[in-house]
Amino acid sequence: MSQSAPSLFDRKIVISALGSSFVKLDPRLMIKNPVMFVTLVGAILTTIGIVSAKSPAFVAQLAVWLWFTVLFANFAEAVAEGRGKAQAESLRRARKDTVARRLKSSGEEKVPASELSKGDCVVCESGDVIPADGEVIEGIATVDEAAITGESAPVIRESGGDRSAVTGGTRVVSDRIVIRITSEKGHTFLDRMIAMVEGARRQKTPNEIALTILLSAMTLIFLLVCAALKPFGIYASTDFSVPVLVALLVCLIPTTIGGLLSAIGISGIDRLIRRNVMATSGRAVEAAGDIDVLLLDKTGTITLGNRMATAFIPAPGIPVERLADASQLASLADETPEGRSVVVLAKEKFQLRGREVAEPHATFVPFTAQTRMSGVDFPARDGRPARMIRKGAAEAMRMHVERLGGQFPTAVASTVDEISRQGGTPLVVAEGSDALGVIHLKDMVKGGIRERFSQLRAMGIRTVMITGDNPLTAAAAALATAAATFS
Repeated sequence: MSQSAPSLFDRKIVISALGSSFVKLDPRLMIKNPVMFVTLVGAILTTIGIVSAKSPAFVAQLAVWLWFTVLFANFAEAVAEGRGKAQAESLRRARKDTVARRLKSSGEEKVPASELSKGDCVVCESGDVIPADGEVIEGIATVDEAAITGESAPVIRESGGDRSAVTGGTRVVSDRIVIRITSEKGHTFLDRMIAMVEGARRQKTPNEIALTILLSAMTLIFLLVCAALKPFGIYASTDFSVPVLVALLVCLIPTTIGGLLSAIGISGIDRLIRRNVMATSGRAVEAAGDIDVLLLDKTGTITLGNRMATAFIPAPGIPVERLADASQLASLADETPEGRSVVVLAKEKFQLRGREVAEPHATFVPFTAQTRMSGVDFPARDGRPARMIRKGAAEAMRMHVERLGGQFPTAVASTVDEISRQGGTPLVVAEGSDALGVIHLKDMVKGGIRERFSQLRAMGIRTVMITGDNPLTAAAAALATAAATFS
């Protein structure tokens, strides 16, 4: 869901801010900022005084600078607001660009996700983004919900039971499902994200209120001082014109602070949004200074967010090179992060490359939620025997090996149990009826966590990990993080 931040001088933002600068000249809006309201009144009086001034060019110059000051303050606030609105617009555009395959009596039709209504049925296949919140009414598939639930591994969603609910914005990893939309327009997960961004309002913080009172008091004092100069000038036979007094007043009052105060508050919220931190008001930003406990989501924050292959553990009597070779061949067509990590691990540890993947006779078997395995088949050719390589969940691989007449080694079952107890994910690899061993997948703690946690501790902030993952995986990630932090 992360969106790239718009440029400071984005053309659309600047053009919109220029128009808003004049709209914000409305006295009902300007009165909320006493300093700039006084500057606006001074600009109006100076502009009127050009007609009767002895030196019109001088007074006109003063008027130009006063109007520039007011408009620039409005422009700075409008740009800050525009950057926040651009974040919401980019999310809305992502919502609009998601295409749904809606089912009709005549077949399928492709429509933008924003046009879906409650009760519509849509089809989602491998690689599709689920367009809206709903429930599965037909089929079974694995769905990547890491961005929402923190679960590092894809979860199975199927019709019926308590595993039928799906969330808009998640992605189907394998198979095909039919989803009935259960959310009204404007009430999906992505819509709520947009509402949070747009709902971030610049509520004045206690410190900002105190500063505004101070600036208002200073403005009133200097206003009285400048107003008193007129009768003193008359007494001393010196003519202090209104434009000159207005210019003096604007120079004395804290115009810069008053002009940029609102822009600073909005910019603070915008900078947090660009770092994927949702702040709904300036009060929230200021309250962050009192934080002493930080809750961190495991997936994507503490860990990389995807399980990575870390070791090949062969069965008794099986060379580890053979296990690595079979694992790589079974993963060459697997575009998931886990599959790519298997290929990379085999290449780095054993210098193995996809030697046969380019041959047209190789038949890759995709992963499905029903079989819970994937692999590759090679027919007998040029004197080489046929090969059938599979990798997948331990129980599914056990049934596969036994169905082919083989025996599932006790040592492999023990390895699977040990990896599971450590919070990792075991993938069993088999060639034909022979179980070759296990690939160890686990959540990898991000680099730099030690330094970042040390900085947090130095600031007096205690960190707590939260996750929707299973307890074993969570405990393993916590231990790895603690080891990286305190080593």
